[in-house]
Amino acid sequence: MNAPLSGGAEQVFARFLDLERQTRAARTSAQLAYSLVNDGQALFGFRHAALLIAGKVQAVTGVSAVDANAPFVAFVEQAVAQLFKRDVLKQARVIPHDALSESIRADWQSLSAAQVFWLPLIDHSGAVFGGLWLARDNPWNPSEQVLLSQLGDTYSHAWLALQPRKPWRLRWTRKRQVALVAAALLCLLIPVRQSVLAPAEVVPLGGRVVAAPLDGVIAEFLIKPNQAVKTGDLLLRFESTTLKAQADVAERALGVAEAELRANSQRSFADAESSSKIDLLAARVEQKRAERDYARELLKRSEVRAERDGIAVFADAERWTGKPVQTGERLMEIADPNQAELRIELAVGDAIALEPGAQVSLFLDSDPLQRHQARLERSAYEAQPTAGGQLAYRLDASFDAAPPRIGLRGTAKIFGDRAPLALYLLRRPLAGLRQSVGL
Repeated sequence: MNAPLSGGAEQVFARFLDLERQTRAARTSAQLAYSLVNDGQALFGFRHAALLIAGKVQAVTGVSAVDANAPFVAFVEQAVAQLFKRDVLKQARVIPHDALSESIRADWQSLSAAQVFWLPLIDHSGAVFGGLWLARDNPWNPSEQVLLSQLGDTYSHAWLALQPRKPWRLRWTRKRQVALVAAALLCLLIPVRQSVLAPAEVVPLGGRVVAAPLDGVIAEFLIKPNQAVKTGDLLLRFESTTLKAQADVAERALGVAEAELRANSQRSFADAESSSKIDLLAARVEQKRAERDYARELLKRSEVRAERDGIAVFADAERWTGKPVQTGERLMEIADPNQAELRIELAVGDAIALEPGAQVSLFLDSDPLQRHQARLERSAYEAQPTAGGQLAYRLDASFDAAPPRIGLRGTAKIFGDRAPLALYLLRRPLAGLRQSVGL
């Protein structure tokens, strides 16, 4: 419908009373919101209406659920916000086009009917807490405006009746409010124990690092992560084709040098020139023997064996297989599963004063409800970049009881000295303020 009210005065008055009755019959805010934007359409002939509470659209004519991102909803909220700043929404009135900016008038032309009547919702103190945006194509006549103004009182009363009472704290006397503020300030002086959270990992204690013994390509891993091994067990093999060829060539070169030395030794009794070459050939034999021994040693190193009993700690064998490595590059660690410590990465921005022996609580990601107690043993003086790219101090802590499984990760809570609650809460904001202003 898009026509002004019509019919005899008695019929119009009957519709008006029925509209008030429907408004008061609403049992919830949602029912009332739906009634406000739909039930008056038959009487006033508006094309669409929007209910706004505290500047946000709560209901729209013919729509069961309001989409906050809909163009019409965004337009109405922007228009009402601009009109509120210009102080033109305190009374029921027709909204003139020149009361809005040019950009909003363009949206008005495309999204809403031309004639808009604003019906404010007013609380007991006389303040506007919402309103109805009523739009149609025909102008609003004075009799309709009078009826709408009367309905505005009914709508406001019905909406306030369905809202919960104000919070108890707003009904407190000023004396009690001052007492509450004073108590809160005193609470800020209560000394509390400082604490900080940081990522942590259970790592081996006193483990034996297995490093690459030569430059080469890893052919295969013969064990799995966290597998138990014994001294002498084969852990991995390097690609040995080239090493075997080098050892064979060195062996043959040594044989040639030894044969040449023997031949010259036999001729030296009759040939002075052969006798003079014996020392040189003997030195060459020693050189070739050293080369042969070195080639054999490299070939022997192509098989890496465990030097102690324990478990093999590494991430993934597939990551290493076929990868070229350099001498000394860390491959894994052989550790005693019963000997572990906690390694913590404390971000520079979270650092607090910590002393050896400080209490540490570990909450594992795999079992966040169980607390593992530890004591701080060492803390680094210099921050180092972590795998995540941030600077952090390395902290080491020892467990009070049996340690969790090596490799588990979680969050460590480190406890420091006591400090006022205000300092505990404002420590990071104050640090950021000092960095920004240079104090």
